[in-house]
Amino acid sequence: MRVLYHLVRADFLERVRRYSFLVTLAAATYLGYCCETGKVVIRLDEYRGVYNSAWLGCLMALVSTTFLTLIGFYFVKNALQRDQETCVGQILATTPMTKSFYTTAKMISNFVVLAAMIGVMALAAVLMQSLKAEDPHVDLWALLSPFLLFALPAMAFTAALAVLFETLPILRGGAGNVIYVFVWTALLAVPISSIDKGGRPSDATYFTDLTGVVSVMGNMQADLRGIDPKYKGGAALTIGDTATSKKFLWKGLRLSPAAYLSRATCLLMALGVALVAALFFHRFDPAREWLVKRARVEILDLVNGEAAASALPVQAVQLTPLVRAASGSSLPRLVLAELKLMLKGQRWWWYAVAGGLFLASIAAPLNAVRGGVAIAVLIWPVLVWSRMGAREVRFNTAPLIFSSERSLQRQLPAVWIAGVVVAVVTNGGLAIRLLIAGDRSGLLAWVACSLFVPSLAFAFGIWSGTSKAFEAGYTVWWYVGPAHQVPGLDFLGASPESARPHLFLFLTAALVVAAYLGRRAKLAYA
Repeated sequence: MRVLYHLVRADFLERVRRYSFLVTLAAATYLGYCCETGKVVIRLDEYRGVYNSAWLGCLMALVSTTFLTLIGFYFVKNALQRDQETCVGQILATTPMTKSFYTTAKMISNFVVLAAMIGVMALAAVLMQSLKAEDPHVDLWALLSPFLLFALPAMAFTAALAVLFETLPILRGGAGNVIYVFVWTALLAVPISSIDKGGRPSDATYFTDLTGVVSVMGNMQADLRGIDPKYKGGAALTIGDTATSKKFLWKGLRLSPAAYLSRATCLLMALGVALVAALFFHRFDPAREWLVKRARVEILDLVNGEAAASALPVQAVQLTPLVRAASGSSLPRLVLAELKLMLKGQRWWWYAVAGGLFLASIAAPLNAVRGGVAIAVLIWPVLVWSRMGAREVRFNTAPLIFSSERSLQRQLPAVWIAGVVVAVVTNGGLAIRLLIAGDRSGLLAWVACSLFVPSLAFAFGIWSGTSKAFEAGYTVWWYVGPAHQVPGLDFLGASPESARPHLFLFLTAALVVAAYLGRRAKLAYA
């Protein structure tokens, strides 16, 4: 227990001292502020609950749980990677510590960090009730029980999933960051199918509802049906469109024994996932990492080549001074080099799928392309774009690139143009169809999309220094915006009604400026 305590404590202190922890906490706190100001509400058709302890506690718990099961996952999904990069893992590997103990400790440390954020949101809920003042009486159990029953078990399961993803070779990298968005979406959608005919959560609902959104809203819906028989059964956790004309007094959760058992089961499942992760954990043994083995082979080949070269007789060498070219531009060569670096490592099947989507964009009906094929095209190169701006940090080539002549004026535009080329080529089938149809507004939206996506990746990569921020943020944006054609978020313009090309052209310019300022600041620091 002493070793476990110190492992958890060290991880917790290391993480809470990061700026990313403060940013995530600030975002969660802002969501609490949105709840307090009415920008985020639980709507039951035209109803919302009176802001008493029961309603506010559930509202804040659902908002924070939904947010942190997604964003919190990416925040804590680096525990094993950090130990490997800092060589702490190699030290731990020499101790008698078992693999299951290590993965369980990492799961607990992840949970403690996420639980600290939940605790801040719970305190904000107490403050919120006094500010709202619709019901000044504070019932601490009604206010805090949703955090204890739903938020904390969800954080434990999210913490365990982060450890599992880090131990699986396919999921520990960028692919896992993208896949988790779909896993998170499935976890939100699965319990909906288990609601009974009367709209009340069944026992199966509690066991499949990770975040508690469906279970809590089901309780609210059932109580509202008893108050207003004309209630049609609508329910949504809404951001933005929050206007409601009616209020009702909700007295709080009424949970069956199965609901309490399901929360305990969620905690046990989290422990089980951490133990399963131990089966795939390589205990920081580089011999079991094929990527590391491949790199070692390349390094040995390089060393052997250098050794062979050193055995040759030494000859006098006359160095030629560098002469600046009188004319001509090196930008096309730099763009081509950056494009090769972006696509380096892609297998034949990646190009085959990209080619198939391009042909489908030309062959399918235009409406099907804009609403389906083009949306798939935008998610396919996400791991190519995510390297923009972050590759120098990942491969530790920043000192070499930043010290080169006019890197800010030469290399920076080359990376951005290469990203735009990837967007234009992969989604070029849609542009051809729009040109044939003479759809000028659709073509403008396509141009805005082709410029916006690589600009977003570039700015995220430069400012965060990792590809994770773009992989997570872009996938969520892609799912909410183009996939659901939400106006203001649909950067593709999947439908004429949701297209906002001028907005995304403006955002593109802002992102390019942000990328430039970020790189200039790093150059000044270097």
